Amino acid sequence: MKVTVCELRNDLDGLKEDWQALVSHVQANASEFVLLPEMPFFPWLARTREVDPARWEESMNVHEAWIARLTELAPASIAATRPVLKHGKRLNEAFVWQKATGYAGVHTKYYLPDEAGFWEASWYERGAGDFAITTINNVQAGFLICTELWFNKHAREYVTQGIHLLLCPRVTPQSSIDKWIAGGRTAAVVSGAFCLSSNLVGTVTNGVDFGGAGWIIEPEEGTVLGVTSQQQPFLTLDIDLRVADAAKHTYPRYVRD
Repeated sequence: MKVTVCELRNDLDGLKEDWQALVSHVQANASEFVLLPEMPFFPWLARTREVDPARWEESMNVHEAWIARLTELAPASIAATRPVLKHGKRLNEAFVWQKATGYAGVHTKYYLPDEAGFWEASWYERGAGDFAITTINNVQAGFLICTELWFNKHAREYVTQGIHLLLCPRVTPQSSIDKWIAGGRTAAVVSGAFCLSSNLVGTVTNGVDFGGAGWIIEPEEGTVLGVTSQQQPFLTLDIDLRVADAAKHTYPRYVRD
């Protein structure tokens, strides 16, 4: 399966340029699946602690407009997250878009940081806490959105559900790239699945400096197969999903809880 991860700028002008380049990359590489960053289509709301419901609504509307453009990446399937309002609650919803079936919400982010530049628990509420799997082109996938990556019990639970792809859209700073890649390697090993992550990049107001470094990590030994960079903001690899199937039967995945 040909999979693509990326890093996208978090300003609207930069995003437009990056998007056209991403469309060209996906088409040239015949990618079958593209993972976008967390809430990629609007300036990062949680950079400030001052919650503005009008900005949340604006972000929802802009994301909705961009989701209508996902057809530009077709026939590839797409995954990311977006801001939503459900039953009066602001939530961060992971979704999958497929050409045949359109948009499907899969999971709402449960573990929320609340600190400088990342005031997420101030801006929106916890999701339901169900870490459901989804099917993408007959491939089983599960989400761990950004901070959720550090709660390995869910990666462990995904082993028993037989996922092939562990999807980690994120918004993380430049200063902690190495830590996040280490977390991605651990999650790949624990889940026995290829860990894919995409991130925002660039400096925005309030001094938040997003770090990019989208990755593809294999499940057997947690080997990093590739990482995006400013010079290579998009990365496409053809991964063998049988490796994830085989990994489920080797150490430490086979060890019973």
